[in-house]
Amino acid sequence: MAKQDPYSVLGVGRNASDVEIKRAFRKKARQFHPDRNPGDASAEAKFKEVQSSYESIATAKDRNEYEQQQRMSSMFGGGGGGNPFGGGGGGMEDILGQMFGGGGRPRGGNPFGGMGQPQQRQQRPKGADISVSLELTAEQAEQGGQFPFTFKRLKPNAAGTMEAASVTLRTRVKAGVKHGTTSRLKGQGHDHPEGVAGDVMLTIRIQFGEGRFWDGNILVQEVPTPFSTLMLGGKVKVQLPSNKKIMLTVSPETMVGDRLRIAGAGYDGGDLELEFVLPDYDELSEEQVKALENLKNSGL
Repeated sequence: MAKQDPYSVLGVGRNASDVEIKRAFRKKARQFHPDRNPGDASAEAKFKEVQSSYESIATAKDRNEYEQQQRMSSMFGGGGGGNPFGGGGGGMEDILGQMFGGGGRPRGGNPFGGMGQPQQRQQRPKGADISVSLELTAEQAEQGGQFPFTFKRLKPNAAGTMEAASVTLRTRVKAGVKHGTTSRLKGQGHDHPEGVAGDVMLTIRIQFGEGRFWDGNILVQEVPTPFSTLMLGGKVKVQLPSNKKIMLTVSPETMVGDRLRIAGAGYDGGDLELEFVLPDYDELSEEQVKALENLKNSGL
């Protein structure tokens, strides 16, 4: 059985940040943990799948490596999900045909050189682009500077075949760069044996640590709030990204997932949304268990 896509398993998008992926993992892990599902073999299998998926895409480096593996798997494994040389996807016959300009095998001479017709030279094929994320802290993004990033790229080797090579580049980031900014690095993508290299599409992702994530262009901060405070109202202490601490008033009958927006409290003067979530309890006290049982008996 083919391994499921880790993004689908965790329920996150392919542009999710480290924090968003970790948040989704913790939620799924709690749901399928064997301690919560004693004797349930399917839950245990799902728990292992969630763990494996998280390990595959936990960090930007992990995600870049996973994406490169998927591209090469689709190319050399006969899959139909596109190939690193651009153009339509297919089996090995199609790939070799694209590589060597014919019916699946080289037609003499150097497959990476040789004379061609003028019209063919004018329409040289292009290797596939590579999407790479550069993860920065808020401090790094605010200050700017030179930052390295590593990815895998298909290049021709001495034997005349394509192989994956690890490449490290450095890029200059302007001070105050916006989250999600994408730049094109021409000629740094996958090589093509009969054409020119593709490009690298480099996307800046600004991380704010545990409990903060991006929703589009809006920075969101989780506010762990006890259920009793959500239902009855009250106050909770919140530390903003600027490290300023405030006392936030919680209105009665606030629901998990409700948000409040604070203008100018986000990154680089942008807005910040505070999202109410329930706290994570590693272990409940005896008193808390009895209180929950009373709530259950009362219909809450």
